[in-house]
Amino acid sequence: MTKQIRQLDRVVIRFAGDSGDGMQLTGDRFTSETAQLGNDISTLPNFPAEIRAPAGTLPGVSSFQVHFADYDILTPGDAPNVLVAMNPAALKANLADLPRGADIIVNTDEFTKRNLTKVGYQTSPLDDDSLAGYVVHPVALTSMTVGALAAYQVSKKDAERSKNMFALGLLSWMYSRPYESTLRFLERKFAARPELVAANVAAFKAGWNFGETTEDFAVRYEVKPAKMHPGTYRNITGNAALSLGLVAAGVRSGLPVFLGAYPITPASDILHELSKHKRFGVLTMQAEDEIAAVGAALGASYGGSLGVTTTSGPGVALKSETISLAVALELPLVIVDVQRAGPSTGMPTKTEQADLNMALYGRHGEAPVAVIAPKSPSDCFFAALEAARIALTYRTPVILLSDNYVANGSEPWLLPDVESLPDLRVEFATRPNGDDGTTFLPYLRDPETLARPWAIPGTAGLEHRIGGLEKADKTGDISYDPANHDFMVRTRAARIETIPVPDIEVEDPDGDARVLVLGWGSTYGPIGAACRGLRQRGLSIAQAHLRHLAPMPANLGEVLRSYDKVVIPEMNLGQLAHVIRARYLVDAISYNQVRGLPFTAAELETTLEEVLKNV
Repeated sequence: MTKQIRQLDRVVIRFAGDSGDGMQLTGDRFTSETAQLGNDISTLPNFPAEIRAPAGTLPGVSSFQVHFADYDILTPGDAPNVLVAMNPAALKANLADLPRGADIIVNTDEFTKRNLTKVGYQTSPLDDDSLAGYVVHPVALTSMTVGALAAYQVSKKDAERSKNMFALGLLSWMYSRPYESTLRFLERKFAARPELVAANVAAFKAGWNFGETTEDFAVRYEVKPAKMHPGTYRNITGNAALSLGLVAAGVRSGLPVFLGAYPITPASDILHELSKHKRFGVLTMQAEDEIAAVGAALGASYGGSLGVTTTSGPGVALKSETISLAVALELPLVIVDVQRAGPSTGMPTKTEQADLNMALYGRHGEAPVAVIAPKSPSDCFFAALEAARIALTYRTPVILLSDNYVANGSEPWLLPDVESLPDLRVEFATRPNGDDGTTFLPYLRDPETLARPWAIPGTAGLEHRIGGLEKADKTGDISYDPANHDFMVRTRAARIETIPVPDIEVEDPDGDARVLVLGWGSTYGPIGAACRGLRQRGLSIAQAHLRHLAPMPANLGEVLRSYDKVVIPEMNLGQLAHVIRARYLVDAISYNQVRGLPFTAAELETTLEEVLKNV
């Protein structure tokens, strides 16, 4: 049967199933295949916090959404065009997100009475009219996979586990994806068990062949490559990009990179990735707790390394005393906070932007630090480099605020020219700097950066005190003098406030917008997509995005006051908006959500349109 091939400009697919069904792996492989074709992509993994939630229940549903297109895209998509539902729980948990007319591919083998009852279905939605508004494709994924593997030397359980590869093969056929890299991946993943390599490859090909031969899928789709800047690209997640940024910082500074970390969702992948790069002078240590991790990182900085510690919100709270010590010692330290939904343990695998106040103010005493935030997965590379640059140049702790959405999402990354990366080399103190030629003054500052000398322990003649007690200006001796304390507090604050950061840029194509949308961090994509949608409808709106949150760009106040209205969407209860109102006396409109999910472009577009109507 000759099947019709239809061209599309974009598609959003969501793979959903039980947390043991391999949906993250399936989505990741589909994304890799799509990246090879040159489509622009954006992904949204979504999985339970539990290692193994109860099978077949709503809390146990894991999903992976991928948006790919033949043009530049900014988000993983608001609503899936296709849902692959491996069981009733996956269908029920995701059905509300589907637009009418969407394709639903369901694994009919799992729609048993027991599984239906677990999620509150009285009758099977496949047998009543509840799915009448969708295009439903019933596929016996499990039994067809088991049948396809009958001749292979694998157990029934292993055969059933391969159903995700059958689904991947079917979707790869349906959207004309290449599959050679997936076959190579399976060979590597199961190299120790050749029978599983053969079984998973056979399951994948069975899914592909099913799409080719069944009458239920009469149309095959193609999405042409996107027009992108020439160069070499790779698909990358935020955590991987951030890790490589830290590796690059070590190479460009000529310093060893030391990571002190304690495993915590969603930052643990950075520890895993950095542990692979020992050949670049990266040393990783999994500490016994968060406090030990940051203490080791600060000790490494004292010893002449680039000290880094990674964590999420709960860990930042535990590290706050040592971060304050780093402020007093005036040593470089990079603290990566991959934010998640709180408070307390909260929702560890869901996203939020609620650590901004803690990053800005969450230490005892006057303990200012620099704070920056990446806007996308690939931008994590450059944000890590920038964090290292500021830390090394100004001898200060820097908090890098990523979040779950950015950390686990992926997109194409144009590999940069290594020679274009900033030169981060530092000069250590090697000789006395006092007027007498024999005295070392550890707090004699560079007049331009206000940074103190960085003396490696053991350097002859540069012995000096360290510790958390207040230091005397220049000499570093312990001091309780009121005037000296006032001077040192103000100087440490000035060291942060006077760090030169780039001016904020405003995207205002027509130059006549009266409303500015200001964002930070991972809201960049949804805000950009919403503004793009409004402009396509003939409405003028401006967008600006903050990377540097402390210090803020020098021109920010002027930019804010040049618009009639400023809207600040955040995944918190208005933390940046409070800072903007207090600092610039601008009555910003705060638009907030704390659902553990990123904004959709559609909801932001609707909200911003209402603001435009009332200007």
